[in-house]
Amino acid sequence: MSQLNPAFKFQDNHPPASDFELEVLEGLAKSPKVLPPKFFYDEVGSGLFDAICRTPEYYPTRTESAIIRDNVDAIARCLGRGCLLVEPGSGNSAKVRDLLAALEPHSYMPMDISKAFLQKEARKLADEFPWLDVYAVCSDFTVSMDIPIYPEGVHRVAFFPGSSIGNFEPGDAAAFMRNIRGMVGDDGGLLIGVDMKKDVGILNAAYNDAAGITAAFNLNLLTRINKKLGADFDLSAFAHHAFYNEGPGRIEMHLRSLADQTVTVAGRAIPFRDGETIHTENSYKYARDEFAALAGDAGFRLDTCWQDAGGLFSLFYFAAR
Repeated sequence: MSQLNPAFKFQDNHPPASDFELEVLEGLAKSPKVLPPKFFYDEVGSGLFDAICRTPEYYPTRTESAIIRDNVDAIARCLGRGCLLVEPGSGNSAKVRDLLAALEPHSYMPMDISKAFLQKEARKLADEFPWLDVYAVCSDFTVSMDIPIYPEGVHRVAFFPGSSIGNFEPGDAAAFMRNIRGMVGDDGGLLIGVDMKKDVGILNAAYNDAAGITAAFNLNLLTRINKKLGADFDLSAFAHHAFYNEGPGRIEMHLRSLADQTVTVAGRAIPFRDGETIHTENSYKYARDEFAALAGDAGFRLDTCWQDAGGLFSLFYFAAR
């Protein structure tokens, strides 16, 4: 394996705190109330999500990881060795570890909104792979896919695992993939994990683990608002509520008020009725042909799809067209 000069670089494009306040207040003023799921991922939230991925009920992480391990050489051939590998929403970069040795990318660019968590995890990965150039970018990748380096002559591939694409409304998912298409260029590609439609019992259990970790993850959003915006949410007065909504084909996560109450957020009074919810996340599930058509609308053509034996999860590689 050829050796690269080891490098770790960090670029902070994090949105200002005022954006957080604005989006929270706008979301809580809507009917029904809503908060963007990107705000789950402060350092505590990112850690809780890692714990969710280890619960017995949450199959996507272990299933996708097994798909990558079982097909890593074929995946590396599709992506092309020596690429610039960009991972929006990288989290702890766990899944990319299974790819790096086989892929030998020119460089790896993790992108995440959680600054402290990103710095810690990206430095850890750079230490594990001293031959790899790591360029970490703290940014809201749902707003901008601008990246600080475009190495000349190196093709670009985006890696978006974990079925995070399901958090977007379908139209927004297509728009996001169009942004990726613009970033990777005409010879680039997209390796993306997608959760499949399946038995409703499996889906509901995955978002309501017995240990209550998903509930803590959901409620941590209120803790973050309390800390950053001087709010006075009483976490004991709200409950985690997640279920599969078969019509649109999505899991919905909500925080349900357990009483009539008024919460102050950034000096503004926000009333809640007993039973009223804050809609915090959707996770759309797809059939294979549905998702291939969505990616096609974004400027990609399906190259290869890998799937587990049970058909729970798919890993797609799309080439730009």
